[in-house]
Formats: sequence, C-alpha cells, structure tokens
Amino acid sequence: MVKIRLRRVGAKKKPSYRLVVADSRAPRDGAFIEVIGHYNPLTNPATIVVDTEKALSWLKQGAQPTATASRLLLKAGVTREPKPPKVAAAKKPKAAKAAVAEEPEPAKAIVAEEPKPAKAAVARKPRAAKAVVTKKPKPTRAGATKKPRAAKADATKKSKPAKEKT
Repeated sequence: MVKIRLRRVGAKKKPSYRLVVADSRAPRDGAFIEVIGHYNPLTNPATIVVDTEKALSWLKQGAQPTATASRLLLKAGVTREPKPPKVAAAKKPKAAKAAVAEEPEPAKAIVAEEPKPAKAAVARKPRAAKAVVTKKPKPTRAGATKKPRAAKADATKKSKPAKEKT
C-alpha cells in the first residue's frame, strides 16, 4: 500500500519534514517514491508547501495519507474536509390495506426480573491479634561496660610455668 506521510529531515532539536509518497512497509526516513512538498513547524506560522498536482494524482491513484499528512493537505487546500457519511433513514412499513384485515398480535407479557438477592454476609472469625514483641533496648555506648581486651586475652591464655635457672 502506498502512503503519503512525513519524512523527518533537519538538525537535532530542529525538525523539518518532507511530505513524501512511500511504501507503507518502508521505514519513516527510508526509501520513498516521490517528494510532494515540505513542512516546517518551527516558523510562525508553520510553513506548508505542497505540489497540488502531484498530491492529487497520488490521491487519485489510491495513496492513503496518514492523519498528520491529511491535516497538512487540508490546510494547504489540496483536499476538502470529508463529509460525514449519510445516515440512511429507516423505512417505515406501509400501512396494511383496509381490505386485508389482520389480527392484532396478543399483548406481550412484561416480565419484571426480580432483583438478585444480595450475597449473605458470611460471619468471619476475627483474626487473632498479632503478638506484640517488645525488645529490650540495647545499652548505649556511654552505659556499656566492657572488659579491656588485654584482660580478656590474659584470662583465656594459660600461663606457662617459668623455667628456673640453676
């Protein structure tokens, strides 16, 4: 399928677009068939230049414009706003001739649906309260009493008897 769409050109953070006719399977900035115009959104007001003859010939051949391209073609005056589709009025059946007597249909019984009963509230057992565990506060550095390391080391080592000299 052939599409009329925008192809981004221009520097980083300064976009400018070309209005191209391309295969719908081609990437956005990839291969294209023909350039039919350009669009610069940075100018005030935005610049839209379209070759009307080329655009109309591609539209007649069945090229489908994307949403943005169709908006630009509309602003450039190439296409007109699409008319809303006509809504066909429903045909009313003609009244039966007086010669043919039809029996009236029996009145339909109106069945009122009873509201569905609300779901019965199921009595749930209350959950057991979580046990609150209180931890003993750790002593602060100022209140902590520790043995000096040297004393601890001496207590753990076994002392060897000193050898006597003769």
